[in-house]
Parts: sequence; C-alpha cells; structure tokens
Amino acid sequence: MTRTWSAILFDLDGTITDSAPAITNSLARTFALLGRPVPPASELLAYVGPPLLAAFREYAGMTPDEALEALAVYRADYQGEHMLDTAVYPGVAGLLERIHEAKIPMALATSKPEHAAIAILEHFDLARYFTVMVGASDTETRSSKADIVEEALTRLGAVGANLAAPVMVGDRSYDAEGAAAHGVPTILVEWGYGSPAEAAAATATVYSVDQLAKLLLG
Repeated sequence: MTRTWSAILFDLDGTITDSAPAITNSLARTFALLGRPVPPASELLAYVGPPLLAAFREYAGMTPDEALEALAVYRADYQGEHMLDTAVYPGVAGLLERIHEAKIPMALATSKPEHAAIAILEHFDLARYFTVMVGASDTETRSSKADIVEEALTRLGAVGANLAAPVMVGDRSYDAEGAAAHGVPTILVEWGYGSPAEAAAATATVYSVDQLAKLLLG
C-alpha cells in the first residue's frame, strides 16, 4: 500500500501513547464513586478508544443521563498526574519527527477531550509536530470519530493543507469507520487496544513502527 500521502491523521490512545493504565484506573474510580460494581481490568480495556459517552451506554448499560453523569465524574478524576500516567510507544516520537521533516501535514484526531490530548502531547514535547490537534469537545457536541475526523480535515484545509490523499492511523475499528465516513483509508497498528477482528475495517495493518514508517514515508 506504499503511496504518497498528502496528510496524515493520528489517533492518540493506543496509537501514539500507551494510556490504558491512566484511563482504566480513572474508570475504576469512576464506577466506585458512582456506587457501581467496578468491572475487571480486562473489561475496562474495552473503554479505551471509543467515545466514552457511547462506551458507558454500550458496555455498562447506562441510560443517556447516567452516561453523562459518569462522563462528568470520569473527567473530574482524569486530570493532572492521573492523566499523565501514560507513555509514548517506542519509536513513535521518532516517526512523528520524520513525518514533520518530510513536510507532510499531520492532524491529531482523537476521541479524548481536546484540551487533555493537547496537554499530553505538550507534556511529551510532541505537539510541535502537528499542524492541527482535534479531540472531543467538552460539550460532547463533537464526540463521534466521524465528527472528529471531519473537524480535523476542516482545520487542515483551513491552513492550506493538501487533502487530495489523506490517511488515518489508529488502533480500533472506530478509527477506521470514522475515517471511512469521509472517504479516508486507515492503517491500524497492532500494538494498540484493538482486537484482530477489528482489522477487517482497515485498509492495512502494521505490527511495528518501522512497518508503519514504510507505508507512510515509503
């Protein structure tokens, strides 16, 4: 699938950063604060990637109002040091630098709240590589992956980026489906939180940063 991409959109959790410990720990505290049984860690891992509002409803069977309450509790907990209990996957920072040096515009397109995503990238000194950074809005009016990809493409276009051949890089089927809604192909990385079955939604899958670099840079 080697080709010249005009712009690259990156997911964050499970693609750039291994953020599962921070997210699942905050989720466990959220369930406890709500007086609900705390799911085992293996079940909480499913919440990493999709929009949390939808995940609370799908995985925990919450009503829309309960999911909104859970999201508010989670966001209050997932701050400061808790949010930064994460790590950049080996080799990813170097790849982002190479893409930046190749002058290919990059956008962050994550379901994580935008302010939190930017804070994490700034903490790891990675924000400087991105042309635009897009996440979920605080009001949840922008939370689906399709909406986030649309906003990322809009912001890239606004700064004059070439959108003739964009590509999405993520780790879950949500990334591929959200990108496909706008005709954007997706490369899924196997080091994230997706299952093998989710690869069916992708144009290609990669098992290493070196393999991803070949598909993105040739």
